[in-house]
Amino acid sequence: MFTGIIEGTGKLLEKRTTGGRVTFRIQAGFALQDPREGESIAINGVCLTAYSFHAGSFLADVSPETLSRTTLGDLAVGGMVNMERALRLSDRLGGHIVSGHVDCVSQVLEKRPAGEFTIFTFALSDRIGRYVIEKGSITIDGISLTVNSCGGGRFSVSIIPHTLEETTLGLLRKGGRVNVEGDIIGKYVEKLLSPGQSTARSSDDERMSPGFLAQHGFF
Repeated sequence: MFTGIIEGTGKLLEKRTTGGRVTFRIQAGFALQDPREGESIAINGVCLTAYSFHAGSFLADVSPETLSRTTLGDLAVGGMVNMERALRLSDRLGGHIVSGHVDCVSQVLEKRPAGEFTIFTFALSDRIGRYVIEKGSITIDGISLTVNSCGGGRFSVSIIPHTLEETTLGLLRKGGRVNVEGDIIGKYVEKLLSPGQSTARSSDDERMSPGFLAQHGFF
């Protein structure tokens, strides 16, 4: 699990294709303290397994499934990526709970200045639109962001100067593609309330329903 708080950027040093998979060698732009073979590192919001650490760089394999569902296949040697190592239980949860499993690829529809901030507007597919709410959390290329507004097949976020400078968002232009992960809590709630799914029961044998959640103060 991750938080969406980017530790720093990295650079793609090497990209090798073997069979249907791609192997990256990525150079971290910050010190990788106590690296562990097989640890999880999120690259542009995609959870990858890191191995063969050397002088601040590491290898990571990208499966055909991941290549088909994310923008990692678009990366070229020399390209910059956002990086976050896996959450430790002792860490502060500064962003929100992020799984590193991308829901879809979106596109930048607009990028405009707003004083010291930058407003990005992204396309929003119906498939994940139901998980996106105004002032809720969303992950763009691994970055935990707050949704300014959403609706009509799009959503917008406001980016502070620090985030623009310390992540790859500053490199994004209109038409650019990004990885998007919706709020995981919304997905679990949806499944619990979906007809045909196994339903949870309270100690009084009450079925989980919108009425049950309202009665107990969730709505």
